[in-house]
Amino acid sequence: MPPRTALPLPFKTLAPTISHRSRAMAAAASGFPTPMTPPYPAISKEVELRRAMTAAARSGAYELGAGDVVFEDESMVVVNKPSGIYCETLLKALSDMSPPLTGNGTSEDNVLHLANRLDRDTSGLMVITKSNKVAAKLVKAFTDHKVKKSYIALCIGHAPKWKKLTISSGHGRSKFGAWRVYSKSDVGRTLPGGSTVKDMMTCFEVLSINGQKNNSSDDLNVTVESKADESGFGEDEILIRAWPQSGRTHQIRLHCQYLGIPIRGDVKYGGVIQWKGVEFDFHALHAETLSFDHPVSGSALCFRSPLPLWANEMMTMD
Repeated sequence: MPPRTALPLPFKTLAPTISHRSRAMAAAASGFPTPMTPPYPAISKEVELRRAMTAAARSGAYELGAGDVVFEDESMVVVNKPSGIYCETLLKALSDMSPPLTGNGTSEDNVLHLANRLDRDTSGLMVITKSNKVAAKLVKAFTDHKVKKSYIALCIGHAPKWKKLTISSGHGRSKFGAWRVYSKSDVGRTLPGGSTVKDMMTCFEVLSINGQKNNSSDDLNVTVESKADESGFGEDEILIRAWPQSGRTHQIRLHCQYLGIPIRGDVKYGGVIQWKGVEFDFHALHAETLSFDHPVSGSALCFRSPLPLWANEMMTMD
């Protein structure tokens, strides 16, 4: 088995553990909720800066091809965003590719909007609307959780004993601005910055472990009330599908970290940077499907994105 990584990662050394414990004690003493997951590791600043510079260069040179467009009509466009590209890049690329049509033909309404967003390094489906009216409807649909989404992720950790799992927790920013998992019972409590802990729920299914089908039939429900287990690190490759039931920032990434199966390349949340001799400049998370009602006609729509290479490789190993 190749070494897990050549760089210091969270949970791998004593120092981050001490920092996590001391900060947790300070949070408890202050009366604020205590995070259930560790803070960002020190190495993440260097890695994130490098990735941001690379993404800026890629975004500046990016052109949207016909193969990147999954669907288009007079109201919206559904595109397949590559990893390492900022969301705003798609707006410019779409404008350069072909001027958008409008719903009512007025120049005032001829505006492109991002109906949803993906992290810089997350690939997959995004919806871009062509008018203010359609944008308002779709943004509300996303906000009201009327849009159903699924993601594919490649995780490195201990092979799960479960087939399907639903995890419920709190979500919020810690004292230093990092997104963290909080206990479910802390939902509604005030955080250091003045915001409150929000509820967060994700459903997971294990698709394969080390390229083999997962034969477990166990379904679990987990309610977070204790800290994440930091006692050890697994080296199994786990392909999962995730259905976020709430639209929290970095939701899938955070819950994977808590479950001990961090996403490959996700340096902020415990993922390996190097794996099998390769250093990755992105995390292996892909927005696979989107389902919602058309904002104008009301007809049911379901879109599926082509899988990235890393997901296809894991799907075909068995």
